[in-house]
Amino acid sequence: MVRSGHAWTVVCGAMAAMSCLRPARADDPMDAYNVVWETPGPDSSASMPIGNGHIGLNVWAEPGGDLLMLVGKTDSWSENGRLLKLGRIRVAMSPNPLAKGLPFRQTLRLRQGEIEVLGGKDARAVRTLVWVDANHPVVRIEATGQEPFDVTVKLEVWRTAPRELKDKEVHSAYSMAGGPDPIVVRPDTVLDDQPDRIVWYHRNETSCWPATMRLQGLEAFMRQSRDPLLHRTFGAAIRGHGLVKVDLATLKSERPAKKFAISACPLTSRTADAREWLKALDQRISAVDKLDLKASRQAHRKWWNDFWNRSWIRVTSTDKSLDPTTKPLPNRIGAHEAKRVSQRYALQRFISACAGRGAFPPKFNGSIFNYDARVPTETYDADYRRWGGCYWFQNTRLIYWPMLASGDFDTMRPLFNLFRDALPLAKARVKRYFGHDGAMFPETMTFWGAYANSNYGWDRKGKDVSHVDNRYIRWYWSGQLELIAIMLDYYAFTQDPQFAETTLLPIAEAVIRFTDEHYRRDDRGKILFQPAQALETWHEAVNPLPEIAGLRFCLPRLLALGENLTTSEQRRVWQRMLSELPPLPMRQAGGQDVLAAAEKLIGPISNSENPELYAVFPFRLFGVGKPDLDMARHTFGLRRVKGNQGWRQDDTQAAFLGLADQAAKHLTDRLSDKYLAGRFPVFWGPNFDWIPDQDHGSNAIMTLQTMLLQTDGKTIHLLPAWPAAWDVSFKLHAPMNTTIQAKVSQGQVTSLDVQPVHRAQDVVHHDLKSPPPAR
Repeated sequence: MVRSGHAWTVVCGAMAAMSCLRPARADDPMDAYNVVWETPGPDSSASMPIGNGHIGLNVWAEPGGDLLMLVGKTDSWSENGRLLKLGRIRVAMSPNPLAKGLPFRQTLRLRQGEIEVLGGKDARAVRTLVWVDANHPVVRIEATGQEPFDVTVKLEVWRTAPRELKDKEVHSAYSMAGGPDPIVVRPDTVLDDQPDRIVWYHRNETSCWPATMRLQGLEAFMRQSRDPLLHRTFGAAIRGHGLVKVDLATLKSERPAKKFAISACPLTSRTADAREWLKALDQRISAVDKLDLKASRQAHRKWWNDFWNRSWIRVTSTDKSLDPTTKPLPNRIGAHEAKRVSQRYALQRFISACAGRGAFPPKFNGSIFNYDARVPTETYDADYRRWGGCYWFQNTRLIYWPMLASGDFDTMRPLFNLFRDALPLAKARVKRYFGHDGAMFPETMTFWGAYANSNYGWDRKGKDVSHVDNRYIRWYWSGQLELIAIMLDYYAFTQDPQFAETTLLPIAEAVIRFTDEHYRRDDRGKILFQPAQALETWHEAVNPLPEIAGLRFCLPRLLALGENLTTSEQRRVWQRMLSELPPLPMRQAGGQDVLAAAEKLIGPISNSENPELYAVFPFRLFGVGKPDLDMARHTFGLRRVKGNQGWRQDDTQAAFLGLADQAAKHLTDRLSDKYLAGRFPVFWGPNFDWIPDQDHGSNAIMTLQTMLLQTDGKTIHLLPAWPAAWDVSFKLHAPMNTTIQAKVSQGQVTSLDVQPVHRAQDVVHHDLKSPPPAR
């Protein structure tokens, strides 16, 4: 990614004393995946992401020479249930090293977890380092030059007065759309009594929670819970040594200096009043002030170094016949395309980590890196995102599946915590709506566990409390079975009994109980899934495949947890339910049996999903090394909808079926530039959702991993869907705390290291010269 040129010889020569680049090591393969821009701006669509799992920045330089940062957070929920930005920070320097016509370079340095901006020339060159401390809740901006310069730091807020959302912008408050009351954005507060620092916050003095709970018939639950939005206060303080207050939202250097260190300390808290929040902020700042900056930077870089050493995939090619303009072929890959695949794999994993350790899961529709909307009919501020603040499980799940093979288990916990915390409400809803036990999580869910009001329905006249207006999600309950599947895999990988006892089993037991008690049995004694639906595509169905496949996949694995984790009563119920499941729905196509979306489909087609392939992924009943592989492949070949953008998962399912060429073709197309919306190489979208589309990139990660490695119980399938002409080195994780590190060259495994060593006996090697055999 490093480009040569006389201008940069001048800049780096002038900055040599400050160790302008300081690579981790001369031969670090991660350096090839760094993102380097040699021109600024023009706006936030040309921003780079950086974060620590809780706090995220979009960083860019304007052509006029200022450095800007949008500040996001995983828990900055507004009174309307929107996930807001905290604000925008503008940094200006004088003399301006980023002025038009001067050398410029902005680099995302992945190994170090930081953004470096170099500008100016000769002795007036300035190096600015932007990073979000991986171990502490603080944003760091360090500017260094050989000659003294001045710095001005400004806070920019756009929520300055009450404003009603109208027209398409209402979509960013999706849950409240169509309600009886206007949706009003409330202003932020910038404090005027804070010497030598800028302090601002957004405080929820109102909340949509009570109206939501009353609308959905959950008044009784309100008495035993606390409003999660009311008095939620989020903001930050900006300060720096040698900076003095100029006005309400501006700091300026007291005198020119060769070095400035600026810090922004964000905080979200629910407090009785703003003074209490400010007191908590002061305590946080006091803790940050005790940190040694150099030691913090070293610890931060160590965190990111350890992160990149957990796992990797590096596709390479020595095929010189394929130049950058050559369209890639499924069984061949040129050096340019190999680097694109590897870099974008790393960058998507990076984005997930930057937003993955917060109080709540990253949003599928932009994460915490959405920026000022500039889609032709949607030109709104950086708080906007299609589909608003609710979590669609169909979308959210795709961020999390690939974290297993990456070994990024710490970034999976916010998902599990979200559903664990919502479990009491999910149980109360089932009792209120249906009069039986168990738990039910809706497909579109607020972070505290309620339906989106716009889906539940505002007009309740003549409707039962359990009635959901939106037919796309009315009986869409298979997502909670997939949640159990993800948690079962997490336990298989980590072997963490505390997680099983406190999270997996309470949720699984309640969800399975809901299924057991909610559906009646037919005249054969089998569970009759009716009323039901097949994902969002068929709004009415009898015995849809996702429900049946989900239970056939999860129940045996729950039973396999054994006596140390489960009770005899749980095992009795689960075994009985397994015997009461109807068979997977099948149909005839060209004289052959193939999987069907449901036993019976009713009504028109309403979306573009393939429910029958849920038996391949996410519920892995069919695939490499399993029976009826030919039948599953034939089902895949006959799928009604074909596509590999956004949340569509053809490439992942092809990999699970051992279809190497198809998986490779879909993957390289998914990672091409045609799906990009922003300048950053993985700012995909909008596709079906918003920018950056987290499903699009996460599906790519999942596909590449699945091409290399698949697991089934103790068995590890090595290279089950890998093109013979693709060279690769990788390190991935497998169940039972196992790692597999290997190199493949010209269709041969040239090195293999399995840890612990005894797990090597469980590895099944697949011949790259021919596809995995069907059974």
